[in-house]
Amino acid sequence: MEDDASRGANRWRRFDDWDNRPLRLDNFALEDPANGFSAMNGARDPAPSATVDGGRITVLDGVPEDEFDMIDLFIARHHLDPAMVEEAMAIPSIEVARMLVDVNVPRNRLVQLSRGMTPAKLAEVVAHLNSMEIAFAYSKMRARATPGNQAHVTNAKDDPLQLAADAAVAVALGFDEIETTMRVARNSWSNALACCVGSVVGRAGTLFQCSSEEAEELQIGMAGFTSYAETVSVYGTEKSFIDGDDTPWSKAFLAAAYASRGIKMRCTSGAAAELLMGYHEAKSLLYLEARCLCMQRAMGAQGTQNGGIDGAPLAASIPGGVRELMAENLIAVWLDLECASGNDARSSESEIRIGAKILPFLIAGSDLICSGFGSILKYDNSFNPSSFNGEELEDYLVLQRDFEADGGLTPQGEDALLATRKRAVEALSAVLEELKLAEPDEDMKQSVVVASGSDQTRSFSAGHATRISSSIATRQISVLDVIRALNKRGFREEAENLLFLVKLRLSGDYLQTSAVIRNNRVISAINDPNRYDGPGTGYRLTEARRKEIANIRGVLDQGEVLRTEATFQRVEEGRIRYRSIGPAQQGAIAREVVVGLSPGFGSKLFRTTAGHPLSAVLMDIRAGIEEAGGTARFVRFLHTADTSFLGLSAARLSGSGIGIGLQAKGTAVIHRKDRLPHNNLELFSNAPITKLEHYRGLGRNAALYASGAEPEPIVVPTRGEALGARHHARVALIYAIETGLVRDGAEPEELAVDFLRDNQ
Repeated sequence: MEDDASRGANRWRRFDDWDNRPLRLDNFALEDPANGFSAMNGARDPAPSATVDGGRITVLDGVPEDEFDMIDLFIARHHLDPAMVEEAMAIPSIEVARMLVDVNVPRNRLVQLSRGMTPAKLAEVVAHLNSMEIAFAYSKMRARATPGNQAHVTNAKDDPLQLAADAAVAVALGFDEIETTMRVARNSWSNALACCVGSVVGRAGTLFQCSSEEAEELQIGMAGFTSYAETVSVYGTEKSFIDGDDTPWSKAFLAAAYASRGIKMRCTSGAAAELLMGYHEAKSLLYLEARCLCMQRAMGAQGTQNGGIDGAPLAASIPGGVRELMAENLIAVWLDLECASGNDARSSESEIRIGAKILPFLIAGSDLICSGFGSILKYDNSFNPSSFNGEELEDYLVLQRDFEADGGLTPQGEDALLATRKRAVEALSAVLEELKLAEPDEDMKQSVVVASGSDQTRSFSAGHATRISSSIATRQISVLDVIRALNKRGFREEAENLLFLVKLRLSGDYLQTSAVIRNNRVISAINDPNRYDGPGTGYRLTEARRKEIANIRGVLDQGEVLRTEATFQRVEEGRIRYRSIGPAQQGAIAREVVVGLSPGFGSKLFRTTAGHPLSAVLMDIRAGIEEAGGTARFVRFLHTADTSFLGLSAARLSGSGIGIGLQAKGTAVIHRKDRLPHNNLELFSNAPITKLEHYRGLGRNAALYASGAEPEPIVVPTRGEALGARHHARVALIYAIETGLVRDGAEPEELAVDFLRDNQ
């Protein structure tokens, strides 16, 4: 066996670089249909077929009625419309696929056809579409026009104060739904109370779910703390159902129980669940999920949470798995279900793969783009890390801005969010005290207000939460008790917001397909239908919404650049003085190097993009010229701000024919008078990583060129930094300031430069 040293000597070292990328932490699975590792073409996927006899489905995807398993039976009896089967099944799948991407075929027509299609038919149709076509079809087929999003709000300690603060932040950012779960199962009631209170700080109508054991979750809902549920899991094989001690009928009963109490409800399914459970029957991920979705429609569920969910990492490990996740989401909206389109369980350690996975849903829109965006930090996410977490939340906000796509969120300022956190912590503390559940002290509360995650809090532990939770359950505290406590302690707005949600439960208004609450109004597929008929139709950003999305942190304009530069001006005034001493003349000194300064250099702009004071840059350039036996002369050019022309103009004035062009942002060039404008001797184009020692070397080399030598060029090393992304916005604004000072035909000015003190 080769040792590591000999292997390294015989290996292309690029593989070492690749081995250190986050991607190599991902596992990838070989496509193996016989063992269930198949995204779309399983070893035992049936061919689409259906027979109707006397208004009854007697054959379903090749299985006769007397051999139906419970899933076949449920789909045949409650999903398929016998009156539509013959027509829908007769249309070639490729034609249906084309209808899905044809803007001239209305959504309603396709929804109608879906009710006559078997799971195998649905899967076969969407398998004809590539990823771009799936995303396009999804944008056409989703039920509600306005996109939305859902947040995970959890923490590692089940700390109720932190839950309330983080829930309030999620509301402020615009999440339509909030979902929590707990590290300790017994803490469900405490988590529910905390998020319930936090979710009504700032605005009314954010729906909330506590993901717990199904019976307890229903009890929490009955107590009024929650307003939706989505943990009613269904599976695509009979053995998976049996392993979960459930049937389609029991799930349908549970769905009805939620709806009967005004709790919005959707099911959960997703690719690879059956593969993880070991009961895949050698069928593809897509076919099994098509069965799940047909069952959910048959149950009368309001919608679905699908797109991989917990199985997403496994689905993504299989060739075509991410495309399959998109395809199953498309089937969901085609069946007219509300779709919380996954993008929750983090399917990769590669940020590139994660960003690519979210993009189709961001640009297509979805009822809930993420069925669990981790609004908290990764380590605090009790569901396991999401595709996007608190660490990446700003990245997502910028993606919205980049694509002018409504991802359901709105940027908020730091002061506003801090005030929101404080209000939520005070509101929950008041409820805990009023109901004699706990008495948080000021240190606990303040630590939560400013904490990014639970590592930074000095608040409740999981054990404290258990005692609070037990007391809530034992004393049968309900949402009405919480409303009274909030009102009594002076949190009238929060009490009214919570009461508003309770009233909506009584009316059942948000039990419509794809219902969320915006501005105290239910919007759904009924009053906000997605009518996409091609360009210019469907959901479009209003100008007001576009401005909201664009209002991220760190946005620059000329005014901001000049305000920042003014703070450096005051410092520079104590370091350097520039004095104009008349028009610049042609030089006669053989070893002279003219340093040509841009119009804004030291007058409007005072530091390079690397942060070096301009006084220090000039001092080092002069020192380098003098070290090599040259003489420096400073000239300001007003007819141009271009580096090359600054350098060439300086060279033509220089007695040696050698000049340096220097912009305020730090870009520099050595030029010679007989060369074309952009054919310089040396160029420092990467100003943000150029050091003062490089400028000193630039001056030294310029003097050596002036003496007739051919020095080794100075190269500023780059390590692959994305300098454009980091600096180009500022650079463009700086250059606009410079060009604004340019005057056509202006004569160059000779400058006397006085260095007042050490600039190093």
